[in-house]
Amino acid sequence: MTPFLRWAGGKRWLINEVNELIEGYNFKNYYEPFLGSASIFFNINASFNKVFLNDLNEDLIETYQEVKNNVNEVIKFLKQLPNNETFYYDFRKKHFKNKSKKAAQFIYLNHTSYNGIYRVNRNGEYNVPYGYKKNYVVDEKSLNECSQKLKNANLSSGDFYRLIDLIQEGDLIFLDPPYTVSHNNNGFIEYNKNLFSLEDQYRLSELIDKIKEKKAFYILTNAAHKTIDEIFNKGDYKYTLTRSSTIGGKNAKRGSIEEFLFTNIKRRKDADA
Repeated sequence: MTPFLRWAGGKRWLINEVNELIEGYNFKNYYEPFLGSASIFFNINASFNKVFLNDLNEDLIETYQEVKNNVNEVIKFLKQLPNNETFYYDFRKKHFKNKSKKAAQFIYLNHTSYNGIYRVNRNGEYNVPYGYKKNYVVDEKSLNECSQKLKNANLSSGDFYRLIDLIQEGDLIFLDPPYTVSHNNNGFIEYNKNLFSLEDQYRLSELIDKIKEKKAFYILTNAAHKTIDEIFNKGDYKYTLTRSSTIGGKNAKRGSIEEFLFTNIKRRKDADA
């Protein structure tokens, strides 16, 4: 299933790894507190009693709510929007009270902006430039499929730690925080430092301890960096994965980069070896 949003740092490349990891397990409920484009949720090969999806970005969660509840209205408005630079900048300034139009605006800007980056200024206004993506068309199939998948999901916006009171034994929590540090070096990513600080990484580590105390399961993805290894290496399973870098920018270097995956789930093929 194709997510209806594109997202810097999205995890479409990780779907097969996650499905291989959880193969043969039966979980109760599913949690994803850093939702982004929801690539894992839309494609995870498992069934759950309840699903809890969360993100700090209120506009993002409101968009998911509208796709869940009023996808036809969102599509109807999206199909009216031309894709050109002049319209983009004019449309970017608008403030809609109608929830479906607001969601359509979020989706349109996401697909026609530069690299699908979500960034706002100090006034909370979206300020990503036009991306010159001339081949953009409204993906009705993706929107409708995602709407159906979201029907039984509980959506919320807030700090990731808030979900701990809901987690029960046998639940699965997928954790994909904004990366605080650059990959394989000692630098900090400036545009994420305010969004998710190093202190937040330590709070996330505490959350994982509580998840394990409740006898639930977690999967964490994070930057392959020595500080991250020190914070999250708890004696569980750690995998180093390679992916392609697709995020552009002034200091970006496109190519292959490494990421860590930490989990307390033992792969069945390893257990049988």
